[in-house]
Amino acid sequence: MSNFSNQIRASSSLIKRLKQRMTNPAALMQATRHFTTLEGHRPTIVHKRSLDILHDPWFNKGTAFSMTERDRLDLRGLLPPNVMTSEQQIQRFMADLKRLEVQARDGPSDPYALAKWRILNRLHDRNETMYYQVLIDNIEEYAPIVYTPTVGLVCQNYSGLFRRPRGMYFSGEDRGEMMSMVYNWPAEQVDMIVVTDGSRILGLGDLGVQGIGIAIGKLDLYVAAAGINPQRVLPVMIDVGTNNEKLLKDPLYLGLQEHRLDGDEYIAVIDEFMEAVFTRWPHVIVQFEDFQSKWAFKLLQRYRNTYRMFNDDVQTKPNDRTCLFYHVYDLSAYFLGTAGVAIAGLLGAVRAQGRPMIDFPKQKIVVAGAGSAGIGVLNAARKTMARMLGNNEAAFESAGRQFWVVDAKGLITEERENIDLEALPFARKVNEASRQGLREGASLAEVVRVVKPDVLLGLSAVGGLFSKEVLEALKGSTSTRPAIFAMSNPTKNAECTPEDAFSIVGDNILFASGSPFQDVDLGNGHIGHCNQGNNMYLFPGIGLGTLLSGSRIISDGMLQAAAECLAAYMGEEEVLNGIIYPSTSRIRDITKEVAAAVVKEAIKEDLAEGYREMDARELQKLSQEEIVEYVKNNMWSPDYPTLVYKKD
Repeated sequence: MSNFSNQIRASSSLIKRLKQRMTNPAALMQATRHFTTLEGHRPTIVHKRSLDILHDPWFNKGTAFSMTERDRLDLRGLLPPNVMTSEQQIQRFMADLKRLEVQARDGPSDPYALAKWRILNRLHDRNETMYYQVLIDNIEEYAPIVYTPTVGLVCQNYSGLFRRPRGMYFSGEDRGEMMSMVYNWPAEQVDMIVVTDGSRILGLGDLGVQGIGIAIGKLDLYVAAAGINPQRVLPVMIDVGTNNEKLLKDPLYLGLQEHRLDGDEYIAVIDEFMEAVFTRWPHVIVQFEDFQSKWAFKLLQRYRNTYRMFNDDVQTKPNDRTCLFYHVYDLSAYFLGTAGVAIAGLLGAVRAQGRPMIDFPKQKIVVAGAGSAGIGVLNAARKTMARMLGNNEAAFESAGRQFWVVDAKGLITEERENIDLEALPFARKVNEASRQGLREGASLAEVVRVVKPDVLLGLSAVGGLFSKEVLEALKGSTSTRPAIFAMSNPTKNAECTPEDAFSIVGDNILFASGSPFQDVDLGNGHIGHCNQGNNMYLFPGIGLGTLLSGSRIISDGMLQAAAECLAAYMGEEEVLNGIIYPSTSRIRDITKEVAAAVVKEAIKEDLAEGYREMDARELQKLSQEEIVEYVKNNMWSPDYPTLVYKKD
């Protein structure tokens, strides 16, 4: 009888709480906080004890296990008796790191950056929570180590660096077995997968199975910047062979030593993989990374209407209104990659010139480079301008007239023979160019001198392209503060250095680059700020916002909201001082704000379907501040959880 009474009381309490949530937004937020606790703070059920726990990087705390946990998990006597705090552990690790950096080098040819990667990787292998705490606390120093540029070295040398598995490997030899293989991964829930076939790793070409390093590095940033739970991310390598002759002859190479599968055989492997992962994890987000151009767009077209996936390397045609991410419009590829960060920087430049962002469609922009990256940025910038002008055909045409595009053959006009179809919308009309005193094939310096642009945007991958002549020409800009974006990577490919830009054009310019540069001392206490446009400012927040909104698509509006959020993130004083991108040390806060902007836009467009206990109706009731709090509460933090043992 008492059990029945307890059930009645519990039911009455539940009904009362539900009524409060339906009628009182404040009570809703309290209920939300009750049901959606801080990510990573929930007690964790484990099914192992003793040495098994100490050898599991997901759950190992090392010397930080409390005495109660040591008794509960049969660890007493297996660890030194002094219980350390996580802060003490990190202090000890950092002291060792500084001492071991030199010792960890494999001879003088091994860069210090790779030595740092080795040491960090060892920590990752034994204690994942501590690894991410170190990464987050030192993100400015270590993001270039775990991701670009050092990850390129890691991939090139991965067969020699491999010590223990991280992620999953599916190969051409596993056909027919992938549906069962996917259940070998221990996580019951996976939110994010980054997958590569190793065919085009950064600018290094075909690295075969060693390309998994790029998937691991990208997911490290999803965890560190966006707070995606590391137990719910999965790096994947699809090994379909390699056409790298050096690897085919290397007896120590870890992958299949046969030439790459092609045609229907290749497609069959990718098809089976996609079916397998979405069967086990129906709501997972899959990012395709560094697939060669031959397959990247074909795979995107093949899966985008069926699976929750995207590929931020792929550029779509300007008039393509089909989706990239389930039903994502063409803008998504641009905003998720270099272009999203470039657009945020261009919008920030407008603010730094003392104008509102809505004046962006008035900017005159000379673009050096008409490859896939250049065209991608052009299309994103044009679409952004068009949205600000009314988002109709007339607005689109008007926006296109703000760009002057120069490639290796000079200014692109409609007179150009065999013009690339993707560059055609940006070709200047012959009569219009003539009136300006320009001709087909005019040099970059000549175009800059005549147009007097507000922005000189470099996406050429040609180091030093912004020569003294070009920079001297920019001194005639009609802008009160001309902006120079030398966005090509790596550093040696940057169109100019900040020293050249400030010394030739003047102290009042804005400078941004794709690679990191040191600020320039201009004398008299003035600093020339070097803004790095890093895509880690955007993609983690877009991914997190999509996850927490429960949206099955990433719309133009969600991506626009992300870029505008980044552009508006800097304070007025910082922007007027020439700082248009924030420091990467603030990446967690940046990502939180970007994710909140994405969630808000998904709600506005009625795309949000909810996440966990927060359903779509509850999301719609949240204020801006509550959305930010909701995002913050669902970002994993590297704090040791309480471990509770439960026998299988």
